[in-house]
Amino acid sequence: MTDTKLKLEINSLPKKMREEVADFVEFLKAKSKTKPYPKEREFGFAKGKIKHKPDFDEPLNEFKEYM
Repeated sequence: MTDTKLKLEINSLPKKMREEVADFVEFLKAKSKTKPYPKEREFGFAKGKIKHKPDFDEPLNEFKEYM
């Protein structure tokens, strides 16, 4: 439905129903503002959640013959 046709349809409604449409539009606007996702990423959010073994940077035994 085009914008013009939508406006004509809304304007053809009785006043009480146009008020209901306006209330519904406000409801949709409020609903779109309270979306939980996507939210902005927080820098350092995962800090401390990932731990490496102390020998993480050591060469793997499987590759010792190539060194």
